[in-house]
Amino acid sequence: MSQAKRLLAAYMGAAAAHGTTTVGRVGRDGKAEGKSRIVREPLTEEIVQGHIDGKQGVGAIPINEDNMCKFGAIDVDVYDLNHKELQEKICKLDLPLLHCRSKSGGAHLYVFLKDWEPAAVAREYLTEMAILLGHSGCEIFPKQDKIIAERGDVGNFINMPYFDAEMPQRFCYNKKIEAMELDEFLTEIDNKSVNLSDLEAIRATQSVRKHFEDGPPCLRHIFADGPQSAPRNKLLFFMGVYCKKKFPDSGQAALEEYNRTLFSPPLPSSEVQTVIKQHEKKDWGYTCKEEPFKSYCDPSMCVLANFGIGQDAPDAPQVGGLTIMLSEPRLYFMDVNGTRIQLSTEQLQNQMLWQRACMEQCMFMPSTTKQQKWQQMVNGLMSQATYIDVPDELTISGQFKDLLETYCTSNIRAMAPEEILMNKPWTDAGTTKFKLEGLLEFLHNRRFNITSRGQITQMIRDLGGDSTKQNINKRGPKGEVRTTVRCWFVPAFEEEEIELPVKEYSNEIPF
Repeated sequence: MSQAKRLLAAYMGAAAAHGTTTVGRVGRDGKAEGKSRIVREPLTEEIVQGHIDGKQGVGAIPINEDNMCKFGAIDVDVYDLNHKELQEKICKLDLPLLHCRSKSGGAHLYVFLKDWEPAAVAREYLTEMAILLGHSGCEIFPKQDKIIAERGDVGNFINMPYFDAEMPQRFCYNKKIEAMELDEFLTEIDNKSVNLSDLEAIRATQSVRKHFEDGPPCLRHIFADGPQSAPRNKLLFFMGVYCKKKFPDSGQAALEEYNRTLFSPPLPSSEVQTVIKQHEKKDWGYTCKEEPFKSYCDPSMCVLANFGIGQDAPDAPQVGGLTIMLSEPRLYFMDVNGTRIQLSTEQLQNQMLWQRACMEQCMFMPSTTKQQKWQQMVNGLMSQATYIDVPDELTISGQFKDLLETYCTSNIRAMAPEEILMNKPWTDAGTTKFKLEGLLEFLHNRRFNITSRGQITQMIRDLGGDSTKQNINKRGPKGEVRTTVRCWFVPAFEEEEIELPVKEYSNEIPF
C-alpha cells in the first residue's frame, strides 16, 4: 500500500470535502499566516500524494456527515512550545497521542481510533487529555459534537503532517524528540490506534488522586506528582479558598498542614500567616484565570466538585472557530460550547441577536460583554476563519448570470433589431443587445430585486458587456425613419442543442 493511501486511511473523515491552507509570511508573534479554505471535493489518494510531494498542503475534516470520527487532535497553539517537556508528559501519563509539530511550531497531538466513534465522545476524552497535559482551553478536533449538514456545514479541518515529506516542517516526534520519517509515522499510527475502552481505562487511572479529590481539578493535577516548589504563594492562596470552604472551623490548621506536606521547601510561617489573614478578612473566590490554574482548568468537573467553583462557575461560553460560507448573503457557523450554531451577518454583528441564536440552537444563554471586547473577539475569529466555497447560483452575481442567460436565450428573443424597442433581446454577430429597462422588467418578474440599477450595470460589465448605441429603422406616420437607441450588450451565450431520441413507428395496418 502506498504512503498516500495509508495516510488517507488514517485521516479518514468527511467524505465530500477537505481543507487547504496557503501559508504566507510569519508574523511578529511567530505565527505563520495562512488562508484556510474548504474544498467541496473528496480527499483522494492523488490529492494526498500532492501533499506529500509538497505541491499543495491539505487538511482532513475529522467529523463526517453522521457526526462520527476515526481520529481527533489536540491543537497546542503555543509558538515557543517546549516539545521535549510535552513529550515527556505524554510518555509519563502513558497517553496514546502522536506528537506532531505544527506549521507554526506548536503541536498537533493526534489520537487514532480503530473504529468510527461519536465525535462528542471523542472530544470529551481529548479535552480531558489536554487538561492532564496542562493545556486546558486549547482547540480540540473535531471542533464540534455535531455539524449542520443540511445547511452545507462540513466542520473544520486540521492540517495534515508531512507536507513535502522529503524536507517536512510538520513531522511526528518519537520518544527521544527526534523527527520520524513518514513510514515510521504510519507504522506508529497502526501501533497506537485505540478503542474507546482503552481511553476509558486511561481516564480511570488518571482519576485516582491523593489530594483535593473533592476540590478543584486543577489542584489535583498540579499536585499529582507530589510536592511543588513554585509558584508557592499563588498555590497557597488558592488552597486557602479550598480550606475555607471545606474546613470552616479549622481552615488555618489545614492550610498550615498543606504548606508542610505539599511544598518543597515549605513557605516561611510569616508568609503562611499573611495568606491566612487575607482569607479571614474576606471571602475570596478561586483565581481560575491565573496560571498555573488556567492551564489545568476543568470547569465542567469543578462545578460538580463539593468544594469547587460551585455558584461562581463562569457563564462565559467557550467560543471556537468561525467558518464562513461564501454565499450571498453570507452564512456563518460558530462553535459554542462544542455545539455548532448558524448565524447571519446581523447575528454575528449584534451581541443580543447572537445571544438569542445561542438560546435557540444550543439551549444556552451566554452573558454579554463590552461592545469593544465583542468586536475584538469577532475580528479575531474572522482573521482566522475558514471559508467554504459555494456554487455560483448561491451568489448574487451567479444568480444574475443565470437569469441574464435565460433572458437572452428564451422565447422572448427578438427576430429583428427593431424589436429591441419592445424590450426584447437581439442576438447578432456574437453579441446580444437589449434595453436595460427590458432586462430590469424581466428580473422584477422573476423576483430578483436584491440589487440596484448601478450594481446590475456593473455585473453586466463584469461579464464582458457594456453600453452602446444601436441604430434602428423605425416605421413612423411619415414612413420609415432611422433612430438611435441606447442599449447594453453582452457576449452571446452558447445555446446547447438537445437531441431528442427518434422513435420509429410501424406503418403496418393492423387489419
